[in-house]
Amino acid sequence: MPFRRTMSMLVLLGAMLAAAGTRAAPPVARLRLPPGFHVSVYTDQVPSAREMAIGARGTLFVGSMTAGAVYAVTDDGPGRGRRVRVVARGLTMPVGVAFRDGDLYISDVRDIVVLRGIEDRLDHPPAPQVAVPDLPWRVGDHGWKFIAFGPDSKLYVPIGAPCNICDVGHRFGRLMRMNPDGTGREDVAYGLRNSVGFTWQPGQPGQPGAGTLWFTDNGRDLMGDDVPSDELNRVDHAGQSFGYPYCHQGDVPDPVFGRGHPCSDFTPPVLKLGAHVAALGLRFYTGSQFPAAWRGALLIAEHGSWNRSRLAGYRVMAVRFGPDGGIASYVPLIDGFQQDETPWGRPADVQPLPDGSVLVSDDLAGAIYRVTYGRD
Repeated sequence: MPFRRTMSMLVLLGAMLAAAGTRAAPPVARLRLPPGFHVSVYTDQVPSAREMAIGARGTLFVGSMTAGAVYAVTDDGPGRGRRVRVVARGLTMPVGVAFRDGDLYISDVRDIVVLRGIEDRLDHPPAPQVAVPDLPWRVGDHGWKFIAFGPDSKLYVPIGAPCNICDVGHRFGRLMRMNPDGTGREDVAYGLRNSVGFTWQPGQPGQPGAGTLWFTDNGRDLMGDDVPSDELNRVDHAGQSFGYPYCHQGDVPDPVFGRGHPCSDFTPPVLKLGAHVAALGLRFYTGSQFPAAWRGALLIAEHGSWNRSRLAGYRVMAVRFGPDGGIASYVPLIDGFQQDETPWGRPADVQPLPDGSVLVSDDLAGAIYRVTYGRD
């Protein structure tokens, strides 16, 4: 392993251990935002915070990577602060959370489990029940799962590659959808390495792009600092393949698996996000609190590199669209989660709130931040 990459890993691991051990307040004053925007700590009591979901009564549910726990965050009213409860424990990388009809669905590496009627039982949560059993899983990378319900009321579940680069066959490297009980499974997209974020474009039926599925995908490692890029992809019809393991970022054949599989055979990304930025959760901003230039933007949490000689990512980016629906810009909303090549935070997901503010989860600091415009 190259010396500089080894040092980057050691620095990152040291920062993670320090954050876990000290639980110091996140230094949000170091964060940089565009003029008029503000960021504050929503809570810093959610270790290893990952995907977020909002319940029918406004409860914030948060999955985790290394903590094995799922949290419920409630606002107890003026002057009383926010309360954090653990509603599930002992799971394996329960990154994904999705709320539907009063129930909270949670990803484990082999199953999707559900907490029935959870908002009525926050103080005494029910035992998880298996809703979707026997998902494809193998010891290796990318077993964790971001999950979400689509406009079709189907549960969408990614099956990441169990490796950095390998022949995944038809079992891994894909995005599935199914009924909430796991029946009716079908594949939506292929050629994914590790998608830890997807969302649907808002809009009324008949409007251009309304209901279209967008997802991030993490590029492979060990091809250098600057190749391949992470991807922002769009699914225009079921059955598309996005290239893995044969082609990366739409135009770079894999040095081992690319022979006989030209990149022209696959769907290229809509946007290259940068190498090793680790693009994860994403949501469209549909509120009215932010200025007009930010409305309708696609917000992307970039978790940050672990194996690059100089760090990349560690920010929240915004993809803004022009009147024709094409991409007009790709600009930072929040930057500054690392200083002098030492990270103190790693954005993992974004979640707009009904009041037009946006929450950002950070699994390194164990925190959720709230971004507002025009007021703290």
